[in-house]
Amino acid sequence: MDALIKSLRPGKPSDVKPSDVKPSDVKSADGKIPETKIPDPRPAELDPSEFLAAAVRADQPRPSRAEAEEAVQTLLGYIGENPGREGLLDTPRRVVEAYDELYQGYHQCPAEVLNRTFGETAGYDDFVLIRDIEFTSQCEHHMMPFYGKAHIAYTPVERVVGLSKLARLTDIFARRLQTQEHLTAQIAAAIDEILKPRGVAVMIEAEHTCMSVRGVAKHGAMTFTSRYTGMFRDNPAEQARFLSMVRGPQR
Repeated sequence: MDALIKSLRPGKPSDVKPSDVKPSDVKSADGKIPETKIPDPRPAELDPSEFLAAAVRADQPRPSRAEAEEAVQTLLGYIGENPGREGLLDTPRRVVEAYDELYQGYHQCPAEVLNRTFGETAGYDDFVLIRDIEFTSQCEHHMMPFYGKAHIAYTPVERVVGLSKLARLTDIFARRLQTQEHLTAQIAAAIDEILKPRGVAVMIEAEHTCMSVRGVAKHGAMTFTSRYTGMFRDNPAEQARFLSMVRGPQR
């Protein structure tokens, strides 16, 4: 405590190091020693509502199609264009129709895709890997595309899911405004929560047009993200085996 008092005396530089001050030296106005909180090293868990139901409810109020088309006209005027010229007359309608396709993932339920499983595995006890699942998503910061490949593995417990379902799951989350980090975490968390496997491994490699065609304009720069749960998270050897198969001799 003496070291702390000396450090607070005016007119004299402090030679007290942070390591000299113990938590018990610091007290609040009521004389109590504040509780020391140790940061949780585990990643924050995702809200299950992100993958157990569609992101947008059918009865959720939102702007009308006419209002959306009017917003596109406003943007055309903002960049200096004439929304009334012949080549742009149908552009607002086309943009809104494109948005309906690009963002249809908001209206799809991930749980419905993974709920049907099959039990004929003949005692299979290794992980299942699907690599090179192509996808396109939209960056939530600039609303510009990023695209690439997802590699997904899971170790089933008795029952497996149809192979195409992992590709469909990827598309559901990709067809929303995203960051690559969040997309990776959502895919892993949905499989982990719904299928209850022994472990999940997800790696995504993608090019972001918000980095390649604007800003620093670095064409070909690739971003890699990964997420592991269960046996993959706890066993570096399983992570290495997953990465080895993803980067197999044919790549």
